[in-house]
Amino acid sequence: MGSKTQKAKSAVKDAVAYDAAASQAQGTATAPVGTSNNPSHQVFTVANVITVCRFILTLAFLVLFVNHENRFVALACYAIAATTDFLDGQVARRTQTVSWVGKIMDPIMDRVLLFTGVVGLMATGELPIWVAVFVIGRDTYLFFGALRVRKYRKRPIDVVYIGKVTTALLMAGFVLLLLDWPQISGLGLVNVSWLPGLNSTGAGLGIFFVYAGVVCSTITACIYTHQALMIRKKALEEREA
Repeated sequence: MGSKTQKAKSAVKDAVAYDAAASQAQGTATAPVGTSNNPSHQVFTVANVITVCRFILTLAFLVLFVNHENRFVALACYAIAATTDFLDGQVARRTQTVSWVGKIMDPIMDRVLLFTGVVGLMATGELPIWVAVFVIGRDTYLFFGALRVRKYRKRPIDVVYIGKVTTALLMAGFVLLLLDWPQISGLGLVNVSWLPGLNSTGAGLGIFFVYAGVVCSTITACIYTHQALMIRKKALEEREA
């Protein structure tokens, strides 16, 4: 059991920060403990507490929003959780308290924040279902794709810039849709019911950010898929050599 747990921990560390995990495992880490290149094993740090608070705020938003308890308070919870996305990382780096717990929690928190926005808007009928299916399906595809790539290379595929743009666009779009302001008249560019805002139906400005995020998300998935195929091809060629 202990061996399996250790392997699982090593796999998670490799996935979030391969270089740092490798240097620590080999005993060659030279960066100060608590920096990005040499995370500590601390759990209770200010940065991690901020991340946990963001998680609690996100859950509070979902409960309040879906149950129509208090839309203003729900939006305040979501807005605080979203706008403080950078805060935990900044605090950790500036106070030299970067930890493995924080490195693991941060990307998970980003996905939780994104998915709760999707679920909340879908539950109240304010987001086309196909967008929710696309966003969740795309992340599921990339997750299992990353697991598949690990069979050919331990180091994960580096995050591409357009992936960060995708997250920013989707988050901005969801926040604006949650605010339900401003409302834009339908552009009448298409004649399909599943593209509000682009058809003749009015929609919140946020939907256009979401559409842009979907386009960037598709491009990101294609880039990662291409890189994964190249990694697989190279690994198979090396095995046959």
